[in-house]
Amino acid sequence: MCIVLNPHCKLEQKAAWLRQLKKWNSVDVCPLEDGNHGNELPNLTNALPQGAHGNQDLGTRPHRTVFTRAIEACDLHWQDSHLQHIINDDLYTNYCYHDNTENSLFDSRGWPLWHEHVPTACARVDALRSHGYPREALRLAIAIVNTLRRQQQKQLEIFRNHKKDLLHKGVTSITNLEGWVGHPLDPIGTLFSTLMETGRGDEDSLIGFSSTMSSSKHSELHLFPSTRRFLEEGESYLALAVETALMGLGQQRIMPDGLYTQEKVCRNEEHLIAKLQEVDLDDTLVKIFRKQAVFLLEGGPYSGLGELIYRESVPMHTFAKYLFTCLLPHDAELAYKIALRAMRLPVLESMAPSGDMSRPHHIVSVVPNRYPRWFTLSHIESQQCELASTMLTAAKGDARRLETVLETIQKNIHSSSHIFKLAQDAFKIATLMDSLPDITLLKVSLELGLQVMRMTLSTLNWRRREMVRWLVTCATEVGVYALDSIMQSWFTLFTPTEATSIVATTVMSNSTIVRLHLDCHQQENLASSARTLALQCAMKDPQNCALSALTLCEKDHIAFETAYQIVLDAATTGMSYTQLFTIARYMEHRGYPMRAYKLATLAMVHLNLSYNQDTHPAINDVLWACALSHSLGKNELAAIIPLVVKSVKCATVLSDILRRCTLTTPGMVALHSRRNSGKLMSLDKAPLRQLLDATIGAYINTTHSRLTHISPRHYSEFIEFLSKARETFLMAHDGHIQFTQFIDNLKQIYKGKKKLMMLVRERFG
Repeated sequence: MCIVLNPHCKLEQKAAWLRQLKKWNSVDVCPLEDGNHGNELPNLTNALPQGAHGNQDLGTRPHRTVFTRAIEACDLHWQDSHLQHIINDDLYTNYCYHDNTENSLFDSRGWPLWHEHVPTACARVDALRSHGYPREALRLAIAIVNTLRRQQQKQLEIFRNHKKDLLHKGVTSITNLEGWVGHPLDPIGTLFSTLMETGRGDEDSLIGFSSTMSSSKHSELHLFPSTRRFLEEGESYLALAVETALMGLGQQRIMPDGLYTQEKVCRNEEHLIAKLQEVDLDDTLVKIFRKQAVFLLEGGPYSGLGELIYRESVPMHTFAKYLFTCLLPHDAELAYKIALRAMRLPVLESMAPSGDMSRPHHIVSVVPNRYPRWFTLSHIESQQCELASTMLTAAKGDARRLETVLETIQKNIHSSSHIFKLAQDAFKIATLMDSLPDITLLKVSLELGLQVMRMTLSTLNWRRREMVRWLVTCATEVGVYALDSIMQSWFTLFTPTEATSIVATTVMSNSTIVRLHLDCHQQENLASSARTLALQCAMKDPQNCALSALTLCEKDHIAFETAYQIVLDAATTGMSYTQLFTIARYMEHRGYPMRAYKLATLAMVHLNLSYNQDTHPAINDVLWACALSHSLGKNELAAIIPLVVKSVKCATVLSDILRRCTLTTPGMVALHSRRNSGKLMSLDKAPLRQLLDATIGAYINTTHSRLTHISPRHYSEFIEFLSKARETFLMAHDGHIQFTQFIDNLKQIYKGKKKLMMLVRERFG
């Protein structure tokens, strides 16, 4: 556009460029302007009527490429007499001009205005600078900025007149399909740098400017004093540049489509703010900040910080954070108003009203129903979080402000991880080492933490454990009543497992008691709350909480009995053998062998070990249960063996149990028990006879199962297995005969497996 807008190019040059541009434009791989395929924006350059008919066909083109604007700009010319006067004449004024209409050529001060589509007008400024006309560029830039300021004033008046109706309707339209910040032509950036470059030379150039009237580059590039007549009294180019940037950044504009254009909006905004941050604020600039801040708050649909904003307009978090830090030392009230207003993120409100359809020229989202096609949403949410964090830090020590900031966070931030970050931030600020903790800020931190708990209770979050632990730490800092309160309402904040394994356990730990400096009475109250919580959790989710509940209730007999009863009630329906065995072992460890035995028998009912599961993790539990029963006495062993026979079909496990039972006398461990006679149990009588038969049966079944699909490489392993089987057979008084019959049977049934049967004969005859 800079090239085709050269004010002194020849017509044949322009025609040649147009041909070349159209040629490039028609190539299939020509990049699109917004980097986004499938988007159909109309002609947006809104060139002056002078050449609008020239490219009608472009309006219907499906794509706007990187050359489209330059092609459209070929229709623009510099012949307009008003435009010529603006750029060539420092004294171009009309003080008698009182036509105060929308498009009047002069403002009420008689200064010239230029009402062209802003990005196009700024492209002219850029072209003038690029082609070596800095003075003309500056004059046009000043006319454009004065036009923008006048428009801003008019918009404010229009909105004030219609404010009641608009706010009553509760919907708003958006007036800018293309915002100026993030625009391909970077209009605000162009105005800003044009004014800043001149402004930087203010001081040097004002001193004896007339004496250095030579054509030195310095005086030419820096200040053109005669153009200063279009600045207010005491105003500088720097101030004008800053005001222009604030007007552009605060403009309500729609979020464009496509990842590339959305990222460009963010980058452009951050780049402008970075440039603004280089400027030192003096009283004059603070006045401009105040003036623009008030306009932004009252500017209705023209402002991104108006009372109502369009659902898909670009959020103002980054800009508001900058305004907040600049205004805070000078006008805290205004700074907070801006920052609180900017916290909104309506695109995430599920029921946000859509645009005002009644005035199509006023626009509505270009592409309907594209939510949530905001590719930069995570960046936007983190900026929203940054803004909230900045306010929290600034509001430390001010209870009223902290409450307002807390409310706005709870209302507008929808991401649990961002709220968690804010809670942590608030906690850090509240507990800085050098002073006593700020209790109000600590409470804000706790409130935010509680909100995170409620938000993530039913949705999975990979940081959930960390969040729960952190919340308990925070509540501990706030005080014992906060801990008591979260335990009272645990079901709205935690899962039963979290409540017992993290919350109650931490509350009962020594470190918490030491941290809180509790007396015995307070300790007992807290422990009582923790036990109540543990029992409620065990009722709700016995599988995961029963063991924690028993551990937490150890020191209180009644609570412990209640927890044990909950386990017994749940054992038949809600618990697996693993959980029951774990609790049974815990009971033995606590010195309740009979309870351990009872739970072990309940666990055996749920267990099922098939013939080939000889490495099953539950084997150790089965052996432990049998050893426990054996140590308790003959009756207990007799009661558990039928359960074992029913649940375990694995021959090696059964033979292991059998061997252990025959080596020692039942009940010998409990010497005080008179019941035991000190004799080994007979293998011919119940209950061991039943176990022996089951073991022999298991070996026979397993042998047949293994032989159905055995391969030669497993032959030697199989022979070893038969040797183990023989040892078990021989434990029966007629075992020798039984084993011989069994081997004969095998030879008969599997005579086709010659090599294997030969090995069997070699070993067993």
